[in-house]
Amino acid sequence: MSLEQEISKRKTFGIISHPDAGKTTLTEKLLLFGGAIQEAGAVKSNKIKKGATSDFMEIERQRGISVATSVLAFEYRDHKINILDTPGHKDFAEDTYRTLTAVDSVIVVIDVAKGVEEQTEKLVQVCRMRNIPMIVFINKLDREGKDAFDLLDEVEQKLGLTVCPLSLPIGMGSDFQGIYNIWENNIQLFLEEKKQKVGESLKIDDINDPQIDELVGSKAATTLREELDLIQSVYPEFNREDYMNGDLQPVFFGSALNNFGVRELLNAFIDIAPMPQPKESETRLVKPEEQNFTGFVFKIHANMDPKHRDRLAFVKIVSGTFKRNENYLLVREGKKMKFSSPNAFFADKKEVVDESFPGDIVGLHDTGSFRIGDTLTAGEKLNFKGIPSFSPEHFRYINNNDPLKAKQLAKGVDQLMDEGVAQLFTLEMNGRKIIGTVGALQYEVIQYRLEHEYGAKCSYEPISIHKACWVEADEKSEEFKEFARLKQRFLARDKYDQLVFLADSSFTITMTQEKFPNVKLHFISEFQNH
Repeated sequence: MSLEQEISKRKTFGIISHPDAGKTTLTEKLLLFGGAIQEAGAVKSNKIKKGATSDFMEIERQRGISVATSVLAFEYRDHKINILDTPGHKDFAEDTYRTLTAVDSVIVVIDVAKGVEEQTEKLVQVCRMRNIPMIVFINKLDREGKDAFDLLDEVEQKLGLTVCPLSLPIGMGSDFQGIYNIWENNIQLFLEEKKQKVGESLKIDDINDPQIDELVGSKAATTLREELDLIQSVYPEFNREDYMNGDLQPVFFGSALNNFGVRELLNAFIDIAPMPQPKESETRLVKPEEQNFTGFVFKIHANMDPKHRDRLAFVKIVSGTFKRNENYLLVREGKKMKFSSPNAFFADKKEVVDESFPGDIVGLHDTGSFRIGDTLTAGEKLNFKGIPSFSPEHFRYINNNDPLKAKQLAKGVDQLMDEGVAQLFTLEMNGRKIIGTVGALQYEVIQYRLEHEYGAKCSYEPISIHKACWVEADEKSEEFKEFARLKQRFLARDKYDQLVFLADSSFTITMTQEKFPNVKLHFISEFQNH
Protein backbone atom coordinates (compact mmCIF):
# COMPACT_ATOMS: atom_id res chain seq x y z
CA MET A 1 0.00 0.00 0.00
CA SER A 2 1.28 3.48 -0.79
CA LEU A 3 2.05 6.04 1.93
CA GLU A 4 -0.98 8.12 0.83
CA GLN A 5 -3.30 5.11 1.23
CA GLU A 6 -1.88 4.33 4.68
CA ILE A 7 -2.44 7.94 5.73
CA SER A 8 -6.03 8.01 4.48
CA LYS A 9 -6.85 4.90 6.53
CA ARG A 10 -5.81 6.48 9.83
CA LYS A 11 -7.65 8.57 12.40
CA THR A 12 -6.04 9.64 15.66
CA PHE A 13 -8.19 11.27 18.29
CA GLY A 14 -8.32 12.05 21.99
CA ILE A 15 -11.22 11.63 24.38
CA ILE A 16 -11.57 14.43 26.93
CA SER A 17 -14.01 15.03 29.76
CA HIS A 18 -14.48 15.79 33.42
CA PRO A 19 -13.72 12.83 35.73
CA ASP A 20 -16.59 10.39 35.94
CA ALA A 21 -18.35 11.46 32.76
CA GLY A 22 -17.74 7.94 31.45
CA LYS A 23 -14.74 8.45 29.23
CA THR A 24 -12.95 5.20 30.02
CA THR A 25 -16.21 3.27 29.56
CA LEU A 26 -16.70 4.88 26.14
CA THR A 27 -13.12 3.96 25.18
CA GLU A 28 -13.81 0.34 26.11
CA LYS A 29 -17.04 0.22 24.11
CA LEU A 30 -15.26 1.59 21.05
CA LEU A 31 -12.71 -1.22 21.41
CA LEU A 32 -15.60 -3.66 21.71
CA PHE A 33 -16.98 -2.52 18.34
CA GLY A 34 -13.55 -2.75 16.80
CA GLY A 35 -13.38 -6.35 18.00
CA ALA A 36 -10.25 -5.53 20.00
CA ILE A 37 -11.77 -6.88 23.22
CA GLN A 38 -14.55 -9.42 23.63
CA GLU A 39 -16.22 -8.14 26.74
CA ALA A 40 -16.10 -4.83 28.59
CA GLY A 41 -14.96 -4.77 32.22
CA ALA A 42 -17.20 -2.60 34.37
CA VAL A 43 -14.83 0.27 34.95
CA LYS A 44 -15.76 1.38 38.42
CA SER A 45 -17.52 -1.52 40.05
CA ASN A 46 -15.40 -3.30 42.62
CA LYS A 47 -17.57 -6.38 42.27
CA ILE A 48 -15.86 -7.19 39.01
CA LYS A 49 -12.16 -7.63 39.56
CA LYS A 50 -11.25 -7.09 35.93
CA GLY A 51 -10.07 -3.50 35.60
CA ALA A 52 -10.80 -1.43 32.51
CA THR A 53 -8.44 -2.26 29.66
CA SER A 54 -7.02 1.22 29.55
CA ASP A 55 -6.17 1.80 33.23
CA PHE A 56 -2.90 0.01 33.84
CA MET A 57 -1.30 1.60 36.87
CA GLU A 58 -1.95 0.17 40.31
CA ILE A 59 -2.94 3.52 41.76
CA GLU A 60 -5.55 3.93 39.01
CA ARG A 61 -7.07 0.59 39.88
CA GLN A 62 -7.29 1.57 43.54
CA ARG A 63 -8.86 4.93 42.84
CA GLY A 64 -10.91 4.09 39.76
CA ILE A 65 -9.44 7.05 37.89
CA SER A 66 -7.10 7.30 34.93
CA VAL A 67 -3.89 9.15 35.80
CA ALA A 68 -1.82 8.37 32.74
CA THR A 69 -2.77 8.85 29.14
CA SER A 70 -3.06 5.51 27.45
CA VAL A 71 -2.83 4.72 23.79
CA LEU A 72 -5.20 2.20 22.25
CA ALA A 73 -5.64 1.22 18.64
CA PHE A 74 -8.22 -0.84 16.80
CA GLU A 75 -9.44 -1.51 13.29
CA TYR A 76 -12.96 -0.68 12.17
CA ARG A 77 -14.45 -0.49 8.67
CA ASP A 78 -11.02 -0.65 7.00
CA HIS A 79 -9.67 2.18 9.12
CA LYS A 80 -6.97 2.10 11.75
CA ILE A 81 -8.12 4.16 14.70
CA ASN A 82 -5.76 5.41 17.41
CA ILE A 83 -7.37 6.60 20.63
CA LEU A 84 -5.50 8.63 23.21
CA ASP A 85 -7.45 8.26 26.43
CA THR A 86 -6.58 11.20 28.68
CA PRO A 87 -6.88 11.62 32.44
CA GLY A 88 -10.02 13.55 33.34
CA HIS A 89 -8.83 14.39 36.84
CA LYS A 90 -7.76 18.03 37.00
CA ASP A 91 -4.59 17.15 38.89
CA PHE A 92 -3.33 15.57 35.69
CA ALA A 93 -4.41 18.32 33.34
CA GLU A 94 -0.91 18.91 32.08
CA ASP A 95 -0.63 15.37 30.72
CA THR A 96 -3.89 15.99 28.88
CA TYR A 97 -2.74 19.33 27.40
CA ARG A 98 0.34 17.60 26.05
CA THR A 99 -1.68 14.75 24.60
CA LEU A 100 -3.81 17.26 22.69
CA THR A 101 -0.71 18.17 20.66
CA ALA A 102 -0.71 14.61 19.29
CA VAL A 103 -4.33 14.25 18.16
CA ASP A 104 -6.08 15.31 14.95
CA SER A 105 -9.55 15.51 16.48
CA VAL A 106 -11.31 15.15 19.82
CA ILE A 107 -14.45 13.60 21.29
CA VAL A 108 -15.76 15.54 24.30
CA VAL A 109 -17.80 13.44 26.72
CA ILE A 110 -20.46 15.20 28.81
CA ASP A 111 -22.49 13.70 31.65
CA VAL A 112 -26.23 14.15 31.08
CA ALA A 113 -26.92 14.93 34.75
CA LYS A 114 -23.97 17.19 35.50
CA GLY A 115 -23.79 18.97 32.17
CA VAL A 116 -20.70 20.99 31.32
CA GLU A 117 -18.16 20.92 34.14
CA GLU A 118 -15.19 23.15 34.84
CA GLN A 119 -12.48 20.73 33.71
CA THR A 120 -14.26 20.24 30.38
CA GLU A 121 -14.30 24.02 29.85
CA LYS A 122 -10.52 24.24 30.28
CA LEU A 123 -9.78 21.37 27.93
CA VAL A 124 -12.19 22.59 25.26
CA GLN A 125 -10.51 25.99 25.47
CA VAL A 126 -7.18 24.34 24.59
CA CYS A 127 -8.82 22.56 21.64
CA ARG A 128 -10.31 25.83 20.44
CA MET A 129 -6.94 27.59 20.68
CA ARG A 130 -5.60 24.92 18.32
CA ASN A 131 -8.78 24.69 16.19
CA ILE A 132 -9.02 20.95 16.80
CA PRO A 133 -12.22 19.46 15.30
CA MET A 134 -14.53 18.26 18.11
CA ILE A 135 -17.48 15.87 18.35
CA VAL A 136 -19.60 16.04 21.53
CA PHE A 137 -20.98 12.85 23.07
CA ILE A 138 -23.65 13.34 25.74
CA ASN A 139 -23.40 10.25 27.92
CA LYS A 140 -25.42 8.35 30.57
CA LEU A 141 -28.87 8.84 29.02
CA ASP A 142 -30.15 5.92 31.06
CA ARG A 143 -29.85 8.15 34.16
CA GLU A 144 -32.16 10.99 35.06
CA GLY A 145 -30.63 14.11 33.58
CA LYS A 146 -31.16 17.50 32.02
CA ASP A 147 -33.42 18.00 29.01
CA ALA A 148 -31.67 17.43 25.66
CA PHE A 149 -32.27 21.00 24.47
CA ASP A 150 -31.12 22.51 27.78
CA LEU A 151 -27.92 20.52 27.44
CA LEU A 152 -27.38 21.70 23.88
CA ASP A 153 -27.82 25.32 25.06
CA GLU A 154 -25.38 24.75 27.90
CA VAL A 155 -22.76 23.31 25.56
CA GLU A 156 -23.15 26.33 23.28
CA GLN A 157 -22.97 28.88 26.07
CA LYS A 158 -20.39 27.44 28.46
CA LEU A 159 -18.04 25.97 25.87
CA GLY A 160 -18.61 28.60 23.19
CA LEU A 161 -19.36 25.93 20.58
CA THR A 162 -21.73 25.92 17.63
CA VAL A 163 -23.56 22.63 17.95
CA CYS A 164 -25.29 20.51 15.37
CA PRO A 165 -27.19 17.51 16.84
CA LEU A 166 -26.73 14.36 14.73
CA SER A 167 -28.79 12.13 17.00
CA LEU A 168 -31.64 12.63 19.46
CA PRO A 169 -32.73 10.62 22.50
CA ILE A 170 -36.23 9.17 22.73
CA GLY A 171 -37.13 9.78 26.36
CA MET A 172 -34.62 10.23 29.21
CA GLY A 173 -33.67 8.29 32.33
CA SER A 174 -36.24 5.62 33.17
CA ASP A 175 -38.30 6.54 30.06
CA PHE A 176 -35.28 6.23 27.79
CA GLN A 177 -36.17 4.00 24.85
CA GLY A 178 -33.54 4.57 22.24
CA ILE A 179 -32.05 7.02 19.81
CA TYR A 180 -33.13 8.59 16.57
CA ASN A 181 -30.05 8.84 14.39
CA ILE A 182 -30.29 12.02 12.29
CA TRP A 183 -26.98 11.33 10.54
CA GLU A 184 -28.21 8.02 9.08
CA ASN A 185 -31.98 8.65 9.35
CA ASN A 186 -32.90 5.64 11.41
CA ILE A 187 -34.10 4.62 14.85
CA GLN A 188 -32.30 2.37 17.24
CA LEU A 189 -34.32 0.90 20.07
CA PHE A 190 -32.55 -1.02 22.75
CA LEU A 191 -33.40 -4.00 24.86
CA GLU A 192 -32.56 -3.69 28.53
CA GLU A 193 -31.01 -7.11 29.19
CA LYS A 194 -27.81 -6.98 27.17
CA LYS A 195 -25.81 -4.43 29.10
CA GLN A 196 -22.33 -5.73 28.41
CA LYS A 197 -22.66 -7.01 24.85
CA VAL A 198 -23.55 -4.95 21.80
CA GLY A 199 -27.33 -4.55 21.40
CA GLU A 200 -29.23 -5.05 18.13
CA SER A 201 -30.90 -2.11 16.43
CA LEU A 202 -33.98 -1.57 14.29
CA LYS A 203 -33.81 0.62 11.24
CA ILE A 204 -36.74 2.85 10.32
CA ASP A 205 -36.27 5.26 7.49
CA ASP A 206 -39.33 7.48 7.66
CA ILE A 207 -40.04 9.56 10.75
CA ASN A 208 -43.79 9.45 10.03
CA ASP A 209 -43.88 5.66 9.90
CA PRO A 210 -46.76 4.49 12.19
CA GLN A 211 -44.51 1.64 13.34
CA ILE A 212 -42.69 4.19 15.52
CA ASP A 213 -45.90 4.83 17.47
CA GLU A 214 -46.28 1.10 18.06
CA LEU A 215 -42.68 0.75 19.26
CA VAL A 216 -42.33 3.72 21.60
CA GLY A 217 -45.95 4.75 22.22
CA SER A 218 -47.74 7.62 20.49
CA LYS A 219 -46.80 10.21 23.14
CA ALA A 220 -43.05 9.62 22.76
CA ALA A 221 -43.43 9.41 18.97
CA THR A 222 -45.22 12.80 18.80
CA THR A 223 -42.56 14.41 21.02
CA LEU A 224 -39.82 12.97 18.83
CA ARG A 225 -41.38 14.40 15.65
CA GLU A 226 -41.78 17.82 17.26
CA GLU A 227 -38.20 17.82 18.49
CA LEU A 228 -36.85 16.87 15.07
CA ASP A 229 -38.75 19.79 13.52
CA LEU A 230 -37.27 22.05 16.16
CA ILE A 231 -33.75 20.83 15.43
CA GLN A 232 -34.15 21.48 11.72
CA SER A 233 -35.34 25.02 12.31
CA VAL A 234 -32.92 26.02 15.10
CA TYR A 235 -29.58 24.35 14.48
CA PRO A 236 -27.26 24.68 11.47
CA GLU A 237 -26.98 21.80 9.04
CA PHE A 238 -23.85 19.73 9.31
CA ASN A 239 -21.04 21.07 7.15
CA ARG A 240 -17.80 19.11 7.12
CA GLU A 241 -15.59 22.07 6.30
CA ASP A 242 -16.91 24.02 9.31
CA TYR A 243 -16.35 20.97 11.50
CA MET A 244 -12.77 20.55 10.22
CA ASN A 245 -11.99 24.20 10.91
CA GLY A 246 -13.28 23.89 14.46
CA ASP A 247 -16.32 26.12 13.76
CA LEU A 248 -19.09 23.50 14.09
CA GLN A 249 -19.43 20.64 16.58
CA PRO A 250 -21.71 17.65 15.90
CA VAL A 251 -23.48 16.23 18.99
CA PHE A 252 -24.42 12.59 19.68
CA PHE A 253 -26.46 11.21 22.56
CA GLY A 254 -26.00 7.81 24.15
CA SER A 255 -25.10 5.66 27.10
CA ALA A 256 -21.64 4.11 26.87
CA LEU A 257 -22.27 1.71 29.73
CA ASN A 258 -25.30 0.22 27.97
CA ASN A 259 -23.89 0.56 24.47
CA PHE A 260 -26.55 3.03 23.32
CA GLY A 261 -25.44 5.31 20.56
CA VAL A 262 -21.80 4.24 20.56
CA ARG A 263 -21.93 2.61 17.13
CA GLU A 264 -23.67 5.70 15.69
CA LEU A 265 -20.90 7.86 17.12
CA LEU A 266 -18.22 5.60 15.68
CA ASN A 267 -19.80 5.37 12.21
CA ALA A 268 -20.15 9.14 11.92
CA PHE A 269 -16.63 9.58 13.29
CA ILE A 270 -15.23 7.36 10.51
CA ASP A 271 -17.17 9.38 7.92
CA ILE A 272 -16.20 12.86 9.05
CA ALA A 273 -13.12 12.91 11.30
CA PRO A 274 -9.87 14.17 9.77
CA MET A 275 -7.03 11.91 8.73
CA PRO A 276 -3.50 12.83 9.99
CA GLN A 277 -2.90 16.55 9.58
CA PRO A 278 0.23 18.64 8.81
CA LYS A 279 2.10 20.08 11.81
CA GLU A 280 4.01 23.34 12.26
CA SER A 281 7.70 23.14 13.07
CA GLU A 282 9.85 26.13 13.97
CA THR A 283 11.00 26.38 10.36
CA ARG A 284 8.23 25.04 8.13
CA LEU A 285 4.94 23.16 7.89
CA VAL A 286 5.52 19.38 7.78
CA LYS A 287 3.00 17.40 5.72
CA PRO A 288 2.14 13.74 6.43
CA GLU A 289 2.72 12.60 2.84
CA GLU A 290 6.39 13.70 2.79
CA GLN A 291 8.70 10.72 2.22
CA ASN A 292 11.06 11.45 5.12
CA PHE A 293 10.09 10.40 8.63
CA THR A 294 9.47 13.01 11.36
CA GLY A 295 7.79 12.63 14.74
CA PHE A 296 7.80 14.04 18.25
CA VAL A 297 7.69 12.75 21.83
CA PHE A 298 4.54 13.86 23.64
CA LYS A 299 4.70 11.52 26.61
CA ILE A 300 7.16 9.37 28.50
CA HIS A 301 6.06 6.55 30.72
CA ALA A 302 8.45 4.84 33.12
CA ASN A 303 8.15 1.29 34.37
CA MET A 304 5.21 0.15 32.30
CA ASP A 305 6.41 -3.29 33.25
CA PRO A 306 7.45 -3.32 36.94
CA LYS A 307 9.72 -6.31 36.33
CA HIS A 308 11.85 -4.39 33.83
CA ARG A 309 12.87 -0.85 34.59
CA ASP A 310 12.05 0.43 31.15
CA ARG A 311 10.80 3.75 29.96
CA LEU A 312 8.64 4.08 26.94
CA ALA A 313 8.63 7.30 24.95
CA PHE A 314 5.39 7.81 23.02
CA VAL A 315 6.10 9.27 19.58
CA LYS A 316 3.43 10.66 17.27
CA ILE A 317 4.46 10.15 13.66
CA VAL A 318 3.91 13.31 11.63
CA SER A 319 5.32 12.40 8.23
CA GLY A 320 6.88 9.58 6.21
CA THR A 321 7.32 5.95 7.31
CA PHE A 322 8.97 4.98 10.58
CA LYS A 323 10.96 1.77 10.15
CA ARG A 324 12.42 -0.57 12.72
CA ASN A 325 16.24 -0.64 12.96
CA GLU A 326 16.71 2.50 10.83
CA ASN A 327 18.89 5.33 12.07
CA TYR A 328 17.00 8.45 13.10
CA LEU A 329 18.23 11.79 14.38
CA LEU A 330 17.30 12.98 17.86
CA VAL A 331 17.49 16.65 16.93
CA ARG A 332 18.13 18.18 20.38
CA GLU A 333 21.14 15.93 21.05
CA GLY A 334 22.27 15.80 17.43
CA LYS A 335 22.76 12.05 17.76
CA LYS A 336 21.61 9.11 15.66
CA MET A 337 19.58 6.35 17.26
CA LYS A 338 17.97 3.15 16.06
CA PHE A 339 15.16 1.17 17.62
CA SER A 340 15.06 -2.60 17.44
CA SER A 341 11.67 -3.09 19.08
CA PRO A 342 9.28 -0.18 18.51
CA ASN A 343 5.88 -0.94 20.04
CA ALA A 344 2.44 -0.34 18.64
CA PHE A 345 -0.58 -0.60 20.89
CA PHE A 346 -3.53 -2.77 20.11
CA ALA A 347 -6.15 -2.60 22.86
CA ASP A 348 -4.24 -3.70 25.95
CA LYS A 349 -1.43 -5.46 24.09
CA LYS A 350 1.88 -4.10 22.91
CA GLU A 351 3.30 -5.49 19.69
CA VAL A 352 6.63 -4.92 18.00
CA VAL A 353 6.06 -3.32 14.60
CA ASP A 354 8.28 -3.12 11.52
CA GLU A 355 6.83 0.09 10.15
CA SER A 356 4.41 2.76 11.22
CA PHE A 357 2.78 5.63 9.37
CA PRO A 358 1.64 9.20 10.00
CA GLY A 359 -1.06 9.34 12.67
CA ASP A 360 0.30 6.27 14.44
CA ILE A 361 1.76 6.37 17.91
CA VAL A 362 4.85 4.23 18.50
CA GLY A 363 6.38 3.44 21.87
CA LEU A 364 10.17 3.56 21.83
CA HIS A 365 12.18 1.95 24.61
CA ASP A 366 14.29 4.61 26.12
CA THR A 367 17.23 4.51 28.51
CA GLY A 368 16.90 8.16 29.39
CA SER A 369 17.74 10.00 26.14
CA PHE A 370 14.30 11.46 25.51
CA ARG A 371 12.52 14.47 26.89
CA ILE A 372 8.94 15.51 26.30
CA GLY A 373 8.78 17.68 23.18
CA ASP A 374 11.79 16.06 21.47
CA THR A 375 11.74 15.82 17.68
CA LEU A 376 12.99 12.74 15.78
CA THR A 377 13.68 12.96 12.04
CA ALA A 378 15.30 11.05 9.20
CA GLY A 379 18.13 13.59 9.34
CA GLU A 380 16.59 17.02 8.86
CA LYS A 381 17.31 19.48 11.68
CA LEU A 382 13.84 20.68 12.54
CA ASN A 383 11.97 21.12 15.79
CA PHE A 384 8.24 20.84 16.17
CA LYS A 385 6.79 23.75 18.10
CA GLY A 386 7.22 23.25 21.82
CA ILE A 387 4.81 21.55 24.14
CA PRO A 388 3.98 23.99 26.93
CA SER A 389 4.83 23.49 30.57
CA PHE A 390 2.56 25.49 32.88
CA SER A 391 3.51 27.00 36.20
CA PRO A 392 2.54 24.51 38.92
CA GLU A 393 -0.13 25.41 41.48
CA HIS A 394 1.31 23.44 44.43
CA PHE A 395 4.86 23.38 45.78
CA ARG A 396 6.55 21.24 48.44
CA TYR A 397 10.09 20.46 49.53
CA ILE A 398 10.91 16.80 48.98
CA ASN A 399 12.97 15.07 51.69
CA ASN A 400 14.70 11.69 51.63
CA ASN A 401 13.43 9.45 54.43
CA ASP A 402 16.05 6.74 54.00
CA PRO A 403 19.64 8.06 53.75
CA LEU A 404 20.83 4.71 52.33
CA LYS A 405 18.51 5.07 49.34
CA ALA A 406 19.59 8.55 48.21
CA LYS A 407 20.64 7.25 44.81
CA GLN A 408 17.35 5.45 44.17
CA LEU A 409 15.41 8.56 45.21
CA ALA A 410 17.41 10.82 42.89
CA LYS A 411 16.96 8.41 39.99
CA GLY A 412 13.23 7.97 40.67
CA VAL A 413 12.58 11.70 40.93
CA ASP A 414 14.62 12.29 37.78
CA GLN A 415 12.67 9.74 35.76
CA LEU A 416 9.25 10.81 37.02
CA MET A 417 10.07 14.41 36.08
CA ASP A 418 11.13 13.30 32.58
CA GLU A 419 7.73 11.73 32.35
CA GLY A 420 6.18 15.10 33.10
CA VAL A 421 4.37 13.93 36.25
CA ALA A 422 5.52 17.10 38.01
CA GLN A 423 8.28 19.70 37.81
CA LEU A 424 11.46 19.81 39.84
CA PHE A 425 13.09 23.04 40.98
CA THR A 426 16.50 23.10 42.67
CA LEU A 427 17.20 26.15 44.83
CA GLU A 428 20.33 28.02 43.73
CA MET A 429 21.20 28.94 47.31
CA ASN A 430 21.33 25.55 49.03
CA GLY A 431 20.44 22.94 46.39
CA ARG A 432 17.23 21.87 48.15
CA LYS A 433 14.74 20.25 45.83
CA ILE A 434 11.17 21.47 45.43
CA ILE A 435 8.49 19.58 43.55
CA GLY A 436 5.79 21.59 41.81
CA THR A 437 2.56 19.97 40.61
CA VAL A 438 -0.66 21.04 38.95
CA GLY A 439 -2.75 19.17 41.54
CA ALA A 440 -2.27 17.86 45.07
CA LEU A 441 -3.08 14.26 44.13
CA GLN A 442 0.20 14.05 42.24
CA TYR A 443 2.21 14.10 45.47
CA GLU A 444 0.55 10.85 46.47
CA VAL A 445 1.22 9.33 43.07
CA ILE A 446 4.89 10.36 43.24
CA GLN A 447 5.32 9.01 46.78
CA TYR A 448 3.60 5.76 45.85
CA ARG A 449 5.60 5.25 42.68
CA LEU A 450 8.95 6.16 44.30
CA GLU A 451 8.36 3.53 46.94
CA HIS A 452 6.92 0.79 44.72
CA GLU A 453 9.03 1.30 41.62
CA TYR A 454 12.33 2.61 43.00
CA GLY A 455 12.33 1.41 46.62
CA ALA A 456 12.81 4.97 47.88
CA LYS A 457 10.83 6.66 50.65
CA CYS A 458 10.24 10.38 50.67
CA SER A 459 8.30 12.91 52.70
CA TYR A 460 7.20 16.45 51.92
CA GLU A 461 7.45 19.74 53.72
CA PRO A 462 5.26 22.75 53.00
CA ILE A 463 6.72 25.87 51.41
CA SER A 464 4.76 28.98 50.54
CA ILE A 465 5.15 29.66 46.85
CA HIS A 466 2.45 31.26 44.73
CA LYS A 467 3.86 30.71 41.24
CA ALA A 468 6.96 29.63 39.37
CA CYS A 469 8.04 32.30 36.88
CA TRP A 470 10.57 31.48 34.17
CA VAL A 471 13.09 34.32 33.99
CA GLU A 472 14.15 35.89 30.70
CA ALA A 473 16.86 38.52 31.11
CA ASP A 474 20.33 39.64 30.07
CA GLU A 475 22.34 37.94 32.79
CA LYS A 476 25.26 40.35 32.29
CA SER A 477 23.22 43.49 32.96
CA GLU A 478 23.45 45.39 36.25
CA GLU A 479 19.67 45.21 36.59
CA PHE A 480 19.71 41.42 36.48
CA LYS A 481 22.60 41.22 38.97
CA GLU A 482 20.66 43.41 41.39
CA PHE A 483 17.53 41.26 40.87
CA ALA A 484 19.57 38.09 41.51
CA ARG A 485 21.14 39.59 44.66
CA LEU A 486 17.81 40.68 46.14
CA LYS A 487 15.89 37.55 45.19
CA GLN A 488 18.62 34.93 45.66
CA ARG A 489 16.59 33.02 48.25
CA PHE A 490 13.81 32.52 45.68
CA LEU A 491 15.83 31.58 42.62
CA ALA A 492 15.95 28.02 41.38
CA ARG A 493 16.77 26.03 38.24
CA ASP A 494 14.30 23.75 36.53
CA LYS A 495 15.22 20.37 35.05
CA TYR A 496 16.49 22.00 31.86
CA ASP A 497 18.66 24.44 33.82
CA GLN A 498 16.39 27.38 33.05
CA LEU A 499 16.31 30.05 35.74
CA VAL A 500 13.03 30.21 37.69
CA PHE A 501 11.86 32.79 40.21
CA LEU A 502 9.62 31.21 42.87
CA ALA A 503 7.36 34.08 43.89
CA ASP A 504 5.48 33.91 47.19
CA SER A 505 2.51 36.06 46.10
CA SER A 506 1.02 37.85 43.12
CA PHE A 507 1.94 41.13 44.87
CA THR A 508 5.61 40.12 44.81
CA ILE A 509 5.38 39.42 41.08
CA THR A 510 3.84 42.85 40.38
CA MET A 511 6.44 44.66 42.51
CA THR A 512 9.32 42.73 40.94
CA GLN A 513 8.11 43.55 37.43
CA GLU A 514 7.83 47.25 38.29
CA LYS A 515 11.25 47.37 39.91
CA PHE A 516 13.06 45.33 37.24
CA PRO A 517 11.27 46.10 33.94
CA ASN A 518 13.89 44.31 31.80
CA VAL A 519 13.66 41.06 33.74
CA LYS A 520 10.75 39.27 32.06
CA LEU A 521 8.74 36.70 34.03
CA HIS A 522 6.81 33.96 32.18
CA PHE A 523 4.17 31.58 33.59
CA ILE A 524 4.54 29.10 30.74
CA SER A 525 7.82 27.63 29.56
CA GLU A 526 7.52 26.26 26.06
CA PHE A 527 9.97 23.38 26.38
CA GLN A 528 13.26 24.59 24.99
CA ASN A 529 15.03 22.00 22.87
CA HIS A 530 18.35 23.76 22.73
